[in-house]
Amino acid sequence: MGFVAAAIVAAGLGGAAADERASIKSTVDEAVGPVMQKFGVPGMAVGIVTKDGQYVFDYGVASKETGQPVTDTTLFEIGSVTKTFTATLAAYAQIKGHLQLADSVSKHLTSLRGSSLDQVTVLQLATHTPGGFPLQVPDEVTDADQLMAYFRNWKPAYAPGTTRTYSNPSVALLGMVAAKSMNGDFAALLQGKLFAPLGMSRSFLAISEAEQRDYAQGYTKTDAPVRMSPGVIASEAYGLRMTAGDLLRFVQANMGMLSLDAELQQAITATHTGYFRVGEMTQDLIWEQYAYPAELTSLLAGNSAKIALEPNAASAIDPTLPPREGVLINKTGSTNGFGAYVAFVPAKKIGVVLLANKNYPIEARVTAAHRILTGLDANAAKD
Repeated sequence: MGFVAAAIVAAGLGGAAADERASIKSTVDEAVGPVMQKFGVPGMAVGIVTKDGQYVFDYGVASKETGQPVTDTTLFEIGSVTKTFTATLAAYAQIKGHLQLADSVSKHLTSLRGSSLDQVTVLQLATHTPGGFPLQVPDEVTDADQLMAYFRNWKPAYAPGTTRTYSNPSVALLGMVAAKSMNGDFAALLQGKLFAPLGMSRSFLAISEAEQRDYAQGYTKTDAPVRMSPGVIASEAYGLRMTAGDLLRFVQANMGMLSLDAELQQAITATHTGYFRVGEMTQDLIWEQYAYPAELTSLLAGNSAKIALEPNAASAIDPTLPPREGVLINKTGSTNGFGAYVAFVPAKKIGVVLLANKNYPIEARVTAAHRILTGLDANAAKD
């Protein structure tokens, strides 16, 4: 497949010089071009944040069938990057006094009282340490009643707070607790408390008929066309669709680069608190961090299948690590037909968003993003 740069969009933050744009474009081209060719990725949107500007570089097609190009309005499934928004909503609920991270799950979801979730905290849900939830709920769990029955009957395999098992059910519970604590609907709260204040107008849990034209066609690893079929825990765990530009707004907010309500900014920043050591990675509230400069080997280890799919010992950090700038923070996201990766460095005010309409290897995403961030850092050092 040819490697085509369809568009460049630069916006806000005082603009940036043409030479910086050209340098960034070259860096991105060199990083993602070989990846798209090697893995047959039909289309990508690559978002870049620097202290001087925001850029979106669009490549390839949103649909191989129609040939429609990727543009700045193209919607991608972001998979588990959705979890970072769920964590932010929970942090916001805490800032507003609706819950505490130390609360038990059953304090807010009273139908779970008397279950094992009496002993599990909101914090443990947000750090994948409640005691061994699986990656997915069983196939037979297809509605809200069945989901609550599943949670009531769940038994931990490990003592809560000792073992990290990456889990969609765990984060679904986190979102349910956050919404219940604020007496609201999760989707409505996401829109009203996060998307609207952040200026994210192209982010959706449900795609309307009018937005279908911008919804990229996804492709599996074997190139079969596919889109997500939302399940009972999709909204909180993996169900968001958005543009690269909208996700860049969230990255900017995470680096304190937007003018936001003080409580919202406090909540966003609070998700960068470090609670557990897991191998070479520090587990924040869903976000994962590394000391900066971060070696590629460390990022690959922290984003490996071993960390994502196997139980891993989690060592509690006491006292917790307060949010700090000298780190690299990242999160991957995948659905059957899409691949996403977000990484940013608050101290340098640099960040990258990779959105693709194919589920290509996470190792390739991390490697490409590391190359881009290294280039951005080098450019910033020349200023």
